[in-house]
Amino acid sequence: MSPRIIDGIGELVPNYDGFILDIWGVLHDGSKPFPGVIEALEKLKAAGKRTVVLSNAPRRAEMVASRLAEIGVPRALYDQVHSSGEEAWGHLSRRDDPFFSALGRRVYFIGPARDDPMLQGLDYQRVSDVGQADFLLGIGPADWEEDVGPYEAMLKSARARDLPMVCANADLVVMHKGRRSICAGAIAQRYEELGGTVRWHGKPFGSVYRTCFELLGGMEKRRILAVGDSLRTDIAGAASAGIDSVLVAGGIHAEELGFTRGGKVDTAKLERALASAGAKPITAMAHFRW
Repeated sequence: MSPRIIDGIGELVPNYDGFILDIWGVLHDGSKPFPGVIEALEKLKAAGKRTVVLSNAPRRAEMVASRLAEIGVPRALYDQVHSSGEEAWGHLSRRDDPFFSALGRRVYFIGPARDDPMLQGLDYQRVSDVGQADFLLGIGPADWEEDVGPYEAMLKSARARDLPMVCANADLVVMHKGRRSICAGAIAQRYEELGGTVRWHGKPFGSVYRTCFELLGGMEKRRILAVGDSLRTDIAGAASAGIDSVLVAGGIHAEELGFTRGGKVDTAKLERALASAGAKPITAMAHFRW
């Protein structure tokens, strides 16, 4: 049975004190905020609700906040920001569990030049040949590529040496200006298919939610609502963390749901998608708006 479709977040606000909001596909499309987003954030703030924006971006949290401001989402409209990149950076810095403490210091960086800051402040040597590396750091594709083909030879070479991978973005794909592009998660998933070991960071994995709960001040889980557009990350992650969620249907699953921005949610297609994913948001909305 499909969840009830609501017009906007406003009707749920009395039931929750804290909101964990996805960014790409919910707040913006990679270049500008979606219509109604700024008003919704303003009204959540006015209602005294606490908000954490949680991104699977492979960047430090403050870089995520800076990019949000550039796109047109002011820092004053949400309380806290967390990211998969921040979590990965913290573990690489502290080397605070057996996986990270066992890593060598030579890293093969899989990502574009714009994400070079992920290595700033870390004591690692970046190498250009996977044959010299101790581990892989998956940030994302070098360009807005549609598949993992360009990385196949490199991944097979790394697998032959049994190199571990740190994946700083658990997303598989993203919609960038209306075009589907792979993320670091797709590269990491292929590496696992080849038999490689991957340490994942970001939604749907529990550690990012535990940090969000701390950022929200330790409020009861029943008073926290997650809003996201990905069944695999946002909705499944919220369920695993023990909190309610809302699916934004006009995001990454829009094509699957036969949905166009400004249109309506096809409840039959939504029901099939939820059944296939095993996901159970409490409700769905076309877009994140009040």
